Amino acid sequence: MSRRGPLSSPLTSRTVVSHLSVILAVSVVLGVLAAGLVVPLVGLVGYASGTTAKSMQNLPAELKAEPLAQRTRVLGRNGELIATFYDENRVNVPLSKVSSIMREAIVAIEDYRFYEHGALDLKGTLRAFVSNQAGSGGTQGGSSITQQMAKLTLLAQAGTDPVLRKAATENTYQRKIQELRHAIAFEQNYSKDWILERYLNLAYFGDGAYGIQSASRHYFSVNASQLNLKQAATLAGLVKNPVGFDPTMYKDRALARRNVVLNRMAELDVIPASKASAIVDKRLGLKVSKSRRGCLGTKAPFFCEYVSRFLLSDPSLGATREDRKQLLNNGGLTIKTSIDLRFQRAADRATDAAVNERDQAIGALAMVQPGTGDVLAISQSRPLGREKKKGETYLNYVVDSQYGDSNGFQAGSTFKVFVLASALEQGMSTATKFNSPPKISIPQNDFKTCDGPYPVSSPWEPGNSTSSGTFDMYKGTQLSVNTYFAQLERATGLCAPYALAKSMGVDLTDPDTERVPSFVLGVADVSPLEMAGAYATFAARGMHCTNRPVSTILNPDGEVFKKYPKSCKQVMQESTADTVNDILRGVMEPGGFGQNLALNKVSAGKTGTIQNNRAVWFNGYTPTLATAAMIAGANSKGTPITLNGQTVGGRYVNVAFGSTVAGPMWAGAMRGVQDLLPSEDFSTPAPRDTTSDIQVTMPDVRSLSISEATSRLAGEGFYVSVGQSQVSDVTRGNVAATSPAAGEVTGKGATVYVYPSDGRPAPPKAKNQGKKNKKKKP
Repeated sequence: MSRRGPLSSPLTSRTVVSHLSVILAVSVVLGVLAAGLVVPLVGLVGYASGTTAKSMQNLPAELKAEPLAQRTRVLGRNGELIATFYDENRVNVPLSKVSSIMREAIVAIEDYRFYEHGALDLKGTLRAFVSNQAGSGGTQGGSSITQQMAKLTLLAQAGTDPVLRKAATENTYQRKIQELRHAIAFEQNYSKDWILERYLNLAYFGDGAYGIQSASRHYFSVNASQLNLKQAATLAGLVKNPVGFDPTMYKDRALARRNVVLNRMAELDVIPASKASAIVDKRLGLKVSKSRRGCLGTKAPFFCEYVSRFLLSDPSLGATREDRKQLLNNGGLTIKTSIDLRFQRAADRATDAAVNERDQAIGALAMVQPGTGDVLAISQSRPLGREKKKGETYLNYVVDSQYGDSNGFQAGSTFKVFVLASALEQGMSTATKFNSPPKISIPQNDFKTCDGPYPVSSPWEPGNSTSSGTFDMYKGTQLSVNTYFAQLERATGLCAPYALAKSMGVDLTDPDTERVPSFVLGVADVSPLEMAGAYATFAARGMHCTNRPVSTILNPDGEVFKKYPKSCKQVMQESTADTVNDILRGVMEPGGFGQNLALNKVSAGKTGTIQNNRAVWFNGYTPTLATAAMIAGANSKGTPITLNGQTVGGRYVNVAFGSTVAGPMWAGAMRGVQDLLPSEDFSTPAPRDTTSDIQVTMPDVRSLSISEATSRLAGEGFYVSVGQSQVSDVTRGNVAATSPAAGEVTGKGATVYVYPSDGRPAPPKAKNQGKKNKKKKP
């Protein structure tokens, strides 16, 4: 069997003369000479001679072979494909990575003398010219592979410019002549193999597949190097009419076209006729692999959107946002991200179980790795999409407003940890006690800001939704006592907790509305991702690492294009973080609000509920993973509403709390990955001084006048609030009792409640009181 492979032998002089006469005739007919175009004959026919070197230097070179647009891949931390970004779904491959049968098939059907002639296939062009003259005058086939490649190059480099695209595709002889000029230059400056390689990478194969590698993966789920004869013939047949022969739409047409290619290959002795006959009756054998463009329908759509916006916001990737978008869509980059799909699946299962897509609520959850800031997963209950009736949305509620679409949500008592940590940083003891009544009234100018007293004198009157009494830091935090933390914040001032929260990654931007007495109760709008990153700081012993969705970008050659190293800073003492961890782990232990959410790993956490129960939170962490879970009431338009009385995830919510509504979603996600986490413990906190001047013993002011008692207590650093009168034998109007009581140890700066006497002694107890229910002994 003779195989007709690529030919590169010089033409005979007789052939050259014959072709030159044809060129001259065609040029005259086409008006080429009249147009002033002198076509270098050597370049046209592939004739080489030392005497023609000078002519070759004059070949047109204005069309540069710019890099081809290629798709960008987004990968997970373990190498899984997350998404692809592209304008044209193309993956460039060298000719050596294209199977030999594919190369032979495309040459056979498109330009069988490709390796014999120069830029112009004289026979084909003349045949097309004669045919067109006999017809309507429009141009017809006959273009060599080099000419086709020149046209495709013009088209690719025209981008979306309508004028340039029209010029590259208009059906005129002028365009054909210009295309030929470019083809001559390519033939002079590049090898035949380079031209064929570029052609195969440029060609459109239909159904969104650009280039031979993408087409091979798309239609047959194999690489271009693995294509067999049947597959190669199918793909080679597509370039003539990639839409009309699209095998996913028109199988019969594609089959017929494939057989044309096979028969042509047999006719040229590229393959035996028997081999072609054995295949023509077989099916196409498609094994289509869909390549999704963008984030919709991917395994992690909202994380994908987060990555996209993160990169589009990076000025080092381009001077303008449009430049960065072009790079992402056409740069052939490989973006290595932080997402772990095992964690993402656990997060998705948890949000799906907790909140239904069309509930009047939004579930949002973020997972961050302490010590690196790597974002391992983000998930929300409303899926990505435009069909609102199905609960779909394009709004990303998990990430902060810089990369998402939501302004955030108030975080409730989860902000208490910033005041707690600030108090410890200022040297306060965990034994700092405050009498914490059901409700407290504090003049707002009692709170110090960065520039002096808060400029409002009206009272702030927070109340408890949990316990009341006298508590230290451990109990005050574990029971989330609002009036305890109101007093602790008064002791720390507003400046330090606010600054600490910012240093821990909370995006606080408006001190006028955020750095206020109610800061401790979470009135600032934040995202779950911000809070996960902040709580990860405690897990990392006070080391805050900026949330990071991307680690590295590789160029098309697999070389590092840009790195995003972790960015970490120690924002509090290790001992402070250790103590906070020790306090918050009590939330997860028996008696704590999170006792039913405990894991098989050591964990810590904090609940949060905002005003009117419009949102509830549970932020918790182990030494190696921090997760923030939030469920917020919202109607179909995203307007906040109360969760009370709603049905969320198929369960009726009477009154929403962080531990009972958001907590189970947090536990579901964490339990889904707990076996992947190392068995580590938090560091034991160093002993703290419990007798420092922060702790004081309550003086005895009983029987003093209210003014005398107030003066003395103020001198000791206490704040005084006068309560209701009590029955007492003390002189009417004088102090009958205080809370805390005389002799109790409490925190300096605590509020002391002074109760005046009404002047009436308590009635004596009946003599037999308490005995009437006793049973007689038998």
